[in-house]
Amino acid sequence: SAGVVYNYDQEGVHRATSGWEQCISIPLVQPDMGELLQQWDSLLEEFSLEEAWLPHRYEEQRHNCYSFALAFVNRLRRGRAPLSKAQFSQRFLLPRTAEASRYLTLHRELAHSDFYIVPLPQQQQQE
Repeated sequence: SAGVVYNYDQEGVHRATSGWEQCISIPLVQPDMGELLQQWDSLLEEFSLEEAWLPHRYEEQRHNCYSFALAFVNRLRRGRAPLSKAQFSQRFLLPRTAEASRYLTLHRELAHSDFYIVPLPQQQQQE
């Protein structure tokens, strides 16, 4: 909630407030889950301190940053069946990466062409 990015690698859990400007943000909490949003930071900090995320437990192929993110999401899904890596990818990651890919393709095309984007009249009135 405060823009801190948690990531896990062979050195353990890291917290960063910069260096992730090129990442894709994937919303995981629905707007009606305000209580969870208020607890998010403390739940994530508590989760990141667990023994499972110590540096010596890291395995590049099986116990990595993706595992960290998926395990946290599954922790938040209390009482529901845990998501597999494939389910998590299909449900959350693939739609956002496809959207980002379309945006980047469009951005590259516009950057290499002589385009000028003008707001529509109705957009100007709303602002």
